[in-house]
Amino acid sequence: MVSKADKAQRKVVRDELKMRERADAAAKLPMSKSELKQLFDCVDTELQGAGCDDTLKHSISFLEQQGMARDKVVAWLKEEGGYCDCEVIANVEERWREIIGGEI
Repeated sequence: MVSKADKAQRKVVRDELKMRERADAAAKLPMSKSELKQLFDCVDTELQGAGCDDTLKHSISFLEQQGMARDKVVAWLKEEGGYCDCEVIANVEERWREIIGGEI
């Protein structure tokens, strides 16, 4: 039987591991969390009105309007499963909200 002290120690280790994983994930982002949230919000809004045309049209438009490194971010989105705008929301946003713990 596991003691309360052992359970508490395991929880501390799990929490520390989760914090390290989140920090590592955040370091891999091609933009700040705030900018990433803005990208997701913008693309989501555009998709509600226009739908997805199987391109990254809305994502690229946002990046260009913000003066961000388009090629770097598009490459990252594709690595994360975002080959079109609807996949940016369905795959990338969902995955990164989970990884970063809802911070975006």
